[in-house]
Amino acid sequence: MARHPPPARPRLVFHTQLAHGSPTGRIHSFTNVKELYGKIAEVFSISPSEILFCTLNSHKVDMQKLLGGQIGLEDFIFAHVRGETKEVEVTKTEDALGLTITDNGAGYAFIKRIKEGSTIDRLKTVCVGDHIEAVNDQSIVGCRHYEVAKMLKEQARGEPFTLRLIEPKKAFDMIGQRTRAPKSSEGKMVSGKETLRLRSKGTATVQEVPSEFEEKATKKVDDLLESYMGIRDPELGETQFRMNSTIKALDETTTIVEAGKDKTNPDDFAEALDSVLGDFAFPDVFLFDVWGAFGDVKNGRV
Repeated sequence: MARHPPPARPRLVFHTQLAHGSPTGRIHSFTNVKELYGKIAEVFSISPSEILFCTLNSHKVDMQKLLGGQIGLEDFIFAHVRGETKEVEVTKTEDALGLTITDNGAGYAFIKRIKEGSTIDRLKTVCVGDHIEAVNDQSIVGCRHYEVAKMLKEQARGEPFTLRLIEPKKAFDMIGQRTRAPKSSEGKMVSGKETLRLRSKGTATVQEVPSEFEEKATKKVDDLLESYMGIRDPELGETQFRMNSTIKALDETTTIVEAGKDKTNPDDFAEALDSVLGDFAFPDVFLFDVWGAFGDVKNGRV
C-alpha cells in the first residue's frame, strides 16, 4: 500500500512596512530573526544591517510590541531602521545606570526601558529604542544584551564614559517622542494550541504551549534577571511559531526554567544551568533565588 507524504503545513505569510513610512510588503519562508530581517530588507531594497528591531501592529517605538511576543497572520510587522547617530557622555553617580537592555537577536543591543529619575533618565538625548553601537569607541555590534549590560555595569562610578547611539529613523508624527512606550491596544493577537520552536541550529519542532508552571516560573525568572542584570527578554533569542497563525519567543529565561523544572535540589539545578548557560556566570545568590522561585510556583505561593 502506497504511503502518502504528510500534508504540507500552510505557508506563513506576513505583511510588513518600514516604521517611518513605506508601501506594504509581504514576506514568508524565514526560520530565524536574521532570515526575517533579510526578507524585509529584500522587499524594501535595503541592507539587513539597517534594521534595528521590529514591532507588531504599531509603527511607534513601543517596547510592549516588540517582535517575538506573539504574531498572527493578521498582524503587521513594522521594521525600525537606523536613523541619526549621537554620542553621549555618561558619568555614573550610582551603581545602576537605570537601563534595561535587550537585543534584536541579530547583533544589535538597544535600550528597552529607562528608569525614571535614574542617571540615564537625566540625559534627555538618550531614548528608549536607541541602539548602543559602541562604549568608549569599542564597538559592541554582535554582542548579546547581557554582555552589554555587564560592560555598562562594570563602568566605574565617577568616571565619564561615552555611548555611541543610533536612534530609530522617525516618521514625521514621531518626532519629539523620547522614552515613554505608548499604552497601545492596536492590533489583535491570536493564541494557539501548538508552537513550532525554531532553533539557530537544527530543525524546527512542534511543541505544546508552555504549562502553567512554566509560564509562572518564566515570569518569576524574568523579574530576577531584570533585578540582577538589567535584562528582561522573553521576546528574544530562539523563536517559536504558533502553528495556527501566531509566533511566540523562547529565550534564556525559558532555558533556565527548562533546566530547573525537573531537578530535586539546587546543586543539580546549578550544574544543569552551567552546562547550557555557562557564559552568563550567574552569582550563587541569583541561583538560590531562582530555585526558591521554582518552589513558590510548585507550592502554589505564586
